[in-house]
Amino acid sequence: MADSDTAVVIDDDVEIRSLLRDVLRDAGFEVVEAAKGRDGVAAVAERQPVVVTLDVGLPDMDGYEALRRIRTVTDCYVLMLSGRDDEIDMLTGLQVGADDYLTKPFRPRELRARIAAMLRRPRSEAVAGADPQRRPDALPTAAAPPAAPAATSPASPPPRATARPGLLRHNGLVLDPGGRNVTVDGHAVELTRMEFDLLHTLLRADGTVVSKSGLVRALRHERPGSDSFVSAADQHSVEFHLGNLRRKIGENSRSPRWVQTVRGVGYRLTRESPGH
Repeated sequence: MADSDTAVVIDDDVEIRSLLRDVLRDAGFEVVEAAKGRDGVAAVAERQPVVVTLDVGLPDMDGYEALRRIRTVTDCYVLMLSGRDDEIDMLTGLQVGADDYLTKPFRPRELRARIAAMLRRPRSEAVAGADPQRRPDALPTAAAPPAAPAATSPASPPPRATARPGLLRHNGLVLDPGGRNVTVDGHAVELTRMEFDLLHTLLRADGTVVSKSGLVRALRHERPGSDSFVSAADQHSVEFHLGNLRRKIGENSRSPRWVQTVRGVGYRLTRESPGH
């Protein structure tokens, strides 16, 4: 079981560790620190924290390798930190299993906001997870899931996805929100938490266009109409996870069956195909 009051900080920079420790303690966490990747992985395996901050540049192994090892023992929330803002670094971290990516130097308020946003995301398949109600007032508790994501209506919206109680259907794809299961033409598809939530958001949008910022806010479970800040890294993260989603469901990018890109705006469902 995860210790929902523990966070592990893995960073070889003493000043950064001190800053992270102070921010996390103010948020109500007991903080365990490590200056090397190997020590950090061991601390994570032993303490099973709910949150880990992980530097990309460690003296004994890079942060990506440390994250791979962490993912063998826990599904805790991981925020990667790096002094470089190259897109490939961010995408690599997300691909390996990070929940978010923050570039140094960062502001303490932004760090707190990122951690709070992670804690609002449900961990459906987690072996380590947080109960938002146990967090102190310094971190906001989970907001109610939006009734519909922020969206811009297309000129001619496609037909609505057919739904029955508990299920959402579209062109041979069936999503079960309660069981968090997805099938395509009767075959089960294994999706990550973020991939599932992105698909769920688009299905609930009923063919209206959902902007990248709207998808980010839906993943954060923010209330409808929220105007919270969405960074370029957040939007790149959505693009990355949508790319993985499309690959897993067998989407043809030239002739999409389920998810259509609306250039310069966002994404929407394709039109309903005859026979589905």
